[in-house]
Amino acid sequence: MAYQSLRLEYLQIPPVSRAYTTACVLTTAAVQLELITPFQLYFNPELIFKHFQIWRLITNFLFFGPVGFNFLFNMIFLYRYCRMLEEGSFRGRTADFVFMFLFGGFLMTLFGLFVSLVFLGQAFTIMLVYVWSRRNPYVRMNFFGLLNFQAPFLPWVLMGFSLLLGNSIIVDLLGIAVGHIYFFLEDVFPNQPGGIRILKTPSILKAIFDTPDEDPNYNPLPEEQPGGFAWGEGQRLGG
Repeated sequence: MAYQSLRLEYLQIPPVSRAYTTACVLTTAAVQLELITPFQLYFNPELIFKHFQIWRLITNFLFFGPVGFNFLFNMIFLYRYCRMLEEGSFRGRTADFVFMFLFGGFLMTLFGLFVSLVFLGQAFTIMLVYVWSRRNPYVRMNFFGLLNFQAPFLPWVLMGFSLLLGNSIIVDLLGIAVGHIYFFLEDVFPNQPGGIRILKTPSILKAIFDTPDEDPNYNPLPEEQPGGFAWGEGQRLGG
């Protein structure tokens, strides 16, 4: 019975969020079990372009370090904000969501050629958080019960938290930069006088991912509780 409930809950997660989160967890499990090593996963332009180890373009987004606080922290934020984006502003637009993944991954890989970053998963998580926060500007957040602020400040709060933990903020800045580029091109520039929509999802992605029918039993996470788990809990203003 517990297995059935867990299985149903797992299948309720929208497909892109489910696939990405599962891939991250399985990759970490494989490293923990010593089936693979991080040296086979990290971003290395020379190995990618000269030795054709193309899988590194993907695997460097899937490993968040060994199981511990940092891994759990990243997984929770990745799951929550990826899922809320897919169930919120990307509801019924799976192809557009996949295109955002591809666009963000491409820009991060491009920037990764010029900075010393070997794993880009955390930056990708920050990108998702940034896009969600800009699309939900009136949601009030609570971080560890210590800070109260509105959603657009969340990526910067997370960057400050990384700094307190002694981590490099280059990763956070990269995620914020790529998230801002996507948000500007998708949400801001097309609505300006003379603006045009530059980012257009390819028809092949729409043919693959967009389906006309919606599951009547689909149960999205409530956006009234966007942060969750006490360190990112929030509520809408006036709610």
